[in-house]
Amino acid sequence: MNRLDEQCIVVTGGASGIGEATARAIIKEGGKVLIADLQEQEGQALAEELGANAVFQQTDVTSEEAIITALERANTELGPLTGVVNNAGIVGAVGSIAETSVEAFDRTMSILARAVFLGVKHATRIMKPHGKGSIVSLASTAGIVGGLGPHTYTMAKHGVVGLTKSAASELSSYGLRINAVAPGGTVTPLTAALAGNDTGIITQAIADTSPLGFACMPEDIADSIIFLLSDEARYITGQTLAIDAGITTSGLHTTFHNDDAEVILHANQRAKE
Repeated sequence: MNRLDEQCIVVTGGASGIGEATARAIIKEGGKVLIADLQEQEGQALAEELGANAVFQQTDVTSEEAIITALERANTELGPLTGVVNNAGIVGAVGSIAETSVEAFDRTMSILARAVFLGVKHATRIMKPHGKGSIVSLASTAGIVGGLGPHTYTMAKHGVVGLTKSAASELSSYGLRINAVAPGGTVTPLTAALAGNDTGIITQAIADTSPLGFACMPEDIADSIIFLLSDEARYITGQTLAIDAGITTSGLHTTFHNDDAEVILHANQRAKE
């Protein structure tokens, strides 16, 4: 048996990066997936590639109505809904705390924190009557310690960790499990953009700062998400799993200076030499 046989899962930000890897893994493990993303062309193409058990729903995660539509469509068309992966994200506001605009702060929080709240809220409403379900939200190593992300990003990701604990404490008696994963530096389109969309540079930069000596790929994060969605994790709730080669436990190997990671700047400089 596959680990996700007959499960129906919504993945926000599912058209690329960690979300795409997760959507692919869900299908591989026998599940059904609704890919919720703003990127219509990429999301539709991925759903068509994955086959009959995958659908795409264009979704703006800052809109409560859009999240409701995606979750309810999955529940009706592919369901019953058994899982949600709150993955959609951006880097968001960067720069000194004294120079961060309220507008940039609000936009960042709406995608990284408010959207997770909405995903948990409405997934709970739909899955609670079923008496079983699993929600996995994307936190970050920046949600565990300071100095690994821009200020607003760090604040939002700490909020994801907090909501995971709080919601789990309420919902466990209804058979719902709420967990989070906290990736360290991972090779995705989002991080590659920090290096001028040069995947080679970002891959080497992440590998250079990894205690394990190699770069984390989206599939590495997806594997942990699949575990938390599956019955293999049936006794796990309220937890945040750091997937960071031990950076948050063995000491910080780099510092994020709210514009670009120091290591990426160094990698860019090496590339020019």
